[in-house]
Amino acid sequence: MKQTLAGFLVLIFLNVFAFAKDPSVSKNAESKDDKVDQTVTISSDDKMMYGTTAFEVKAGTKVKVILKNIGMIPKIAMGHNFVLLKKGETAFGFGPQVVANGGTHENGFIPSKGKEKIIVSSKMLGPGEQDTVVFTAPEPGEYEYLCTFPGHFALMRGKMTVK
Repeated sequence: MKQTLAGFLVLIFLNVFAFAKDPSVSKNAESKDDKVDQTVTISSDDKMMYGTTAFEVKAGTKVKVILKNIGMIPKIAMGHNFVLLKKGETAFGFGPQVVANGGTHENGFIPSKGKEKIIVSSKMLGPGEQDTVVFTAPEPGEYEYLCTFPGHFALMRGKMTVK
């Protein structure tokens, strides 16, 4: 009886931690619990590729982007994130400056200098991890997104078109 009770208590304890909210979740402009108009799921992998390199949204709508790292290489060597840049900013303009502007492993390669060029960003993900960002689609135009892990911007980039 004591073993059964102890096993039951251990199960409850583990479930509490398994379903606890992750404190390292990215800081987003809006709550992930709000109603969204469109959800976009983007995978990332060990070949430094996004599974979705273009998507379209309507201006003023609430958009949820879910990034999933489906790779196997540890985050320290092959982490991935989703960084949506403001209109007029480019992956090739922003990406090479990440480390020089203060991007490190500790801050998920979100540089301290240049944050004003970012609409929203996910946390840096390791294998099997995912993160969600929610934002209101800005004015019509084309907006680039990229992975800011050093060098990844060369292949890991895409375009959000706002109509």
